[in-house]
Amino acid sequence: MRILGIDPGTATTGYGIIDAVDGDLRVVAYGAILTPAGDPPEQRLQSIFHQTQGLIADYEPERAAVEQLFFGRNITTAIAVGQARGVLMLALAEAGIPMSEYSPPKVKEAVTGYGKADKAQMQLMVRHLLDLAETPQPDDAADALAVAITHARYVAFQEAVDAP
Repeated sequence: MRILGIDPGTATTGYGIIDAVDGDLRVVAYGAILTPAGDPPEQRLQSIFHQTQGLIADYEPERAAVEQLFFGRNITTAIAVGQARGVLMLALAEAGIPMSEYSPPKVKEAVTGYGKADKAQMQLMVRHLLDLAETPQPDDAADALAVAITHARYVAFQEAVDAP
């Protein structure tokens, strides 16, 4: 199963694509969708939408997982990230790709076993689980790979529970 993991953002949206087959995880691609800070918000969202469509066309994921919105005090940032999530979800829906959402603590728990793991622990486990020589850059790409790994684990668990 090919999974597209997404860490949404307006300036930087991380993506990670993995193949999950019989419990084995293999990285296919990762990176970031970038939008220039000086562009109007509607153009940035349009760019995120079109670049996501390109990733879908190039890699043909069967499923997708998006990190849920998590914010502290900055409501303006939360609104912008929410808008980016919306266009990402639209691109996935238009392509007919089933999507799941995971909170940051769920991602941390699925990848490290600890829901309050720090960024360094997460990156180390992503490297280990995907057998990578280096930590994926930018951080948003590593986070997106973690979201994809989380989905692979939840799907595997559900399949095991549903098995006769």
